[in-house]
Amino acid sequence: MRLHRLDITAFGPFGSTQSVDFDALSGAGLFLLHGPTGAGKTSVLDAVCYALYGSVPGARQSGQGMHLRSDHAPPGTRTEVRLELTVAGRRLEITRQPPWERPKLRGKGMTVDKAQTWLREYDARAAAWKDLSRSHQEIGAEVEQLLGMSREQFCQVVLLPQGDFARFLRADAEARSRLLGRLFDTRRFADVEKRLAERRRATEARVREGDTALLAVAHRMQQEAGDAMELPEPDPGDPGLAEAVLGAAAVARSTARERLDIAHCRLAAAESAHAAARHALDEARELARLQSRFAEARERAERLRERAGAHREDQRRMERARKAEAVAPALELREAADRDHHEAARAETRARGALPDAYGGADAGGLAAAARRTAEELGGLETARRAERRLAELAEERAGLDRQERADEEVLREADAWLDGWDTTRAALQTRLDSAQEAATRAEQLAVQREPMRRRLDAARTRDRLAADLAQARQRADESGRRALDARAHWLDLKEQRLTGIAAELAAHLADGEPCAVCGATEHPAPARKAAGHVDRETEERALAAARRAEEEHTEDERRLGAVREDLAAATAEAGDTPTARLAAEADDLEREYARARRDASALHAVQQELRRAEQEREQRLADRQQAAVRAASRLTRRDTLEREQALLAAEVEQARGGLGSVAARAAQLERLAARLTEAADAVRAAEDAALRLKDADARLADAAYRAGYDTPRDAADALLEPAAHRALQHRLDAWQQEEAAVRAVLAESGTTAAAQLPPA
Repeated sequence: MRLHRLDITAFGPFGSTQSVDFDALSGAGLFLLHGPTGAGKTSVLDAVCYALYGSVPGARQSGQGMHLRSDHAPPGTRTEVRLELTVAGRRLEITRQPPWERPKLRGKGMTVDKAQTWLREYDARAAAWKDLSRSHQEIGAEVEQLLGMSREQFCQVVLLPQGDFARFLRADAEARSRLLGRLFDTRRFADVEKRLAERRRATEARVREGDTALLAVAHRMQQEAGDAMELPEPDPGDPGLAEAVLGAAAVARSTARERLDIAHCRLAAAESAHAAARHALDEARELARLQSRFAEARERAERLRERAGAHREDQRRMERARKAEAVAPALELREAADRDHHEAARAETRARGALPDAYGGADAGGLAAAARRTAEELGGLETARRAERRLAELAEERAGLDRQERADEEVLREADAWLDGWDTTRAALQTRLDSAQEAATRAEQLAVQREPMRRRLDAARTRDRLAADLAQARQRADESGRRALDARAHWLDLKEQRLTGIAAELAAHLADGEPCAVCGATEHPAPARKAAGHVDRETEERALAAARRAEEEHTEDERRLGAVREDLAAATAEAGDTPTARLAAEADDLEREYARARRDASALHAVQQELRRAEQEREQRLADRQQAAVRAASRLTRRDTLEREQALLAAEVEQARGGLGSVAARAAQLERLAARLTEAADAVRAAEDAALRLKDADARLADAAYRAGYDTPRDAADALLEPAAHRALQHRLDAWQQEEAAVRAVLAESGTTAAAQLPPA
């Protein structure tokens, strides 16, 4: 912010218009406002503050600005302050006129004009002033935003009038930090500091994580290396951990390589010995295998000679079976026809046994005709079956209506019982809600009182501590004052003694022929002599230094005493004369009352939810009761309709039942009879067809047996083998041939004549 010009009219001690050109004053970089008391120095600063914020520091603003007017101004001259300044790169002009009392233009008496404010900005392009606002609030907010300070902060930091600088210095560190941070915009430095701290913590965490992972790898390496590696002593995050681990790993790696080379040499020697032993073993095993194979071949040849007769019998049996295989299809056909004939006969017997006696001797055609007549009668019952099903549906619907009626009656009873107690329930919930809201309001009021009470209690404790410190500081100041007086008196005594014997001190430097420093004489017939206890210059200077040190100590003690007095005065102004114990008790009572109010207010949300749920349940109960009444009315109409329909359908169903319990039973009876007649007709036809197929199969079997060379079909059937017996016989023949070929090959390989003794295949 830079001030350019200030115009003051009828303000403070200035009865007329006065102008201050700050551009001319600040041309040398620094200027001073000076003058006797009452000359108006503070009023100039007050005018600057009034132009910016519409008020002045201290108590001069009382009376809504009426006291700002100069007592020396003519009655017709209005008080006005105009300030031209540059802030945030913008050149502004602020004009303010406080309210003032003037004579009425018509009649007698006085009237009060309201305060006026103008804000203009200089447009460099147009080279003219542009009006911005005439609102006190808008102009105040704009100035405070541009300066970044409120009026109190501006008075504490920029003006600092009438000892307010001391009040700024006595402010706590947090308040001064906020103010100075806002003035000098230190947020970026705080952000940088915070960012650097976060990066430091993140880097430390990454280093610690890396060291932890490195130590884990080192532990695994030690487990594998055994006594060849020793772990380093540093912990994760200590400097030199990585170098220590790498050094230990290098030692372990070298030791492991040496052991590996030794193991390779031992392995090569063992493999050579193992290869030689294995070669000798393979040769011995081959010789034993050949000898065992030859002995086994001779035993197998002997067993073949013993089983030669059985082998020839198997060959003959296989030949007969191959001839009989030509008759096998005819035999299978005849057996299948015989099984079908017996099965058809049994089925016919079962089917006829299930029929009534009236159908016992009927043929297939008669049974089929009876089944068709029964099916036609069954088709006529379909309408009655639908009517019977409809009757069951109507009965179920009536039962459902009865169940619904009972359920609605239960709903009505529950709703009426619940709604009867609604007023009591709502009143209780509302009482709880009002109590919780009052507790919440009380908690908010007490929360506002807590911080001032804490400050007063801290100030009281500080006051008590400083009161004790004040007595000690006063005692120290008194003692140091006495010591300073004693030291000064001692120095003055020594100085007086030295002045008394100064002639002897000067005479000590006299020499014959040399002029005296005092009288200028060159002869010294009777120079003075130093008496006992003479004080020299050095002793006097030491006493003077001691006196000055004592005076400095006394000054320092007086300064400390003044500081303690100021702090005590500030603490007393904050805490008052109330005893600390009483303030502590009041603070404890306030905290307990606040905690109790908070505890009571914590139930507010739950009570609100409970009341909301109760109101929703009431609405639901009312809706349920209304819906139950509507359903009851609709059930009466539906029950009459169902009763009329049931009477009509019951007569139709009773006629179709035929003396049975239901139409379905009658239909089931007819369905069973029709199915049995159809089954019996099919069984009679199947028995007739099976008899014809059996006769044809007997003729084909006799012809096939004759062509195969058998006298009767029975002989051919006896020659046939079962599949399992055929496979077993073929397996024995194949095994004989394979065994014979293998024995001949082994004996021929051995160069013996035993192969010629085997029977021919």
